[in-house]
Amino acid sequence: MPITPEQRYSRQMLFKPIGPEGQRKISSSRVLVVGMGALGTVLASHMVRAGVGTLRMADRDYVEPSNLQRQMLYDEEDVAQSLPKAVAAGRKLSRINSEVVLETIVSDVTPLNIEKLMDGIDLVLDGTDNFQTRLLLNDACFKRGIPLVYGGAVSAQGMTAMLVPGETCCLRCLIGSGDGGGGQTCDTVGVIAPIVDIIASFQAIEALKYMVGNTDARRGGLLSLEVWHYHSMNLKLPGPKAGCPTCGTKEYPALTADAVEASTLCGRETVQIQGPRPFDLEQWEQRLSPSCTITRNPFLLRAELPEGERLVLFPDGRVLVQGTENPSRARSLYDRYIGS
Repeated sequence: MPITPEQRYSRQMLFKPIGPEGQRKISSSRVLVVGMGALGTVLASHMVRAGVGTLRMADRDYVEPSNLQRQMLYDEEDVAQSLPKAVAAGRKLSRINSEVVLETIVSDVTPLNIEKLMDGIDLVLDGTDNFQTRLLLNDACFKRGIPLVYGGAVSAQGMTAMLVPGETCCLRCLIGSGDGGGGQTCDTVGVIAPIVDIIASFQAIEALKYMVGNTDARRGGLLSLEVWHYHSMNLKLPGPKAGCPTCGTKEYPALTADAVEASTLCGRETVQIQGPRPFDLEQWEQRLSPSCTITRNPFLLRAELPEGERLVLFPDGRVLVQGTENPSRARSLYDRYIGS
């Protein structure tokens, strides 16, 4: 017997700031989550359980053993099958709430596709793990006038803020261009799962406030937490800065930047290379199997190279060269086995 909305959302609708009318607004909302790692899995779970109308999820990666400690939607079978994170998440979430329209995008998010990913979207939730993609989301959201709920977590600390075009400053005003590098990441200093849950939950509650139109209840600040020794701070967000190239002069530099052909994934001994054309995985299995050990599923192909590294091919033309952080070495292996 189907589950009715009154049954599924009864406790949520009893909460007066939401109520039946707020639930209807949530159920008509379209939300994009970019990055289906630690933050993204918690965000997506909250959105689906709350009953958003459409949830679009975009992620470039697949499930690995180290993800299981904190990425709540994945299990050992997903690792064994090397499932893309967006696909694995979609399968889990469809069993939680079959009424939500789930759109799974297995792709890197770049200046070439970000605006298409945002078509028809009301709200963007940040589940990413790098400044480059966050600034891309920031510029696309402020160009489109779509709120962005920023979040980041590493070690035992995290930050989150809701950034609203025309009301608050943008993320670029808060963190700069991110060009300095050298920041801590989960792959270099680790992360504990509770800080991920806490930050993503703060992101989710701000998203719900926005969807139901409860503007007065929004936190309106940059929340910073450290949960091992426990420190917290909520800094009031400034307004848009006149000289900011995003929310001031409206140049949106991340949208006009060239897509990065080769990028090192910090701390993972992996270089991602974006190829010029899509891959037919079946054909590439035939081409690479004489010299490599191959495993393939409908979403990716893994080739263990005689040199010791591994190539992971995706249908969209991306290749992960695993086992090196040296772009020159990665490019050499790519050219050797994939060609130009």
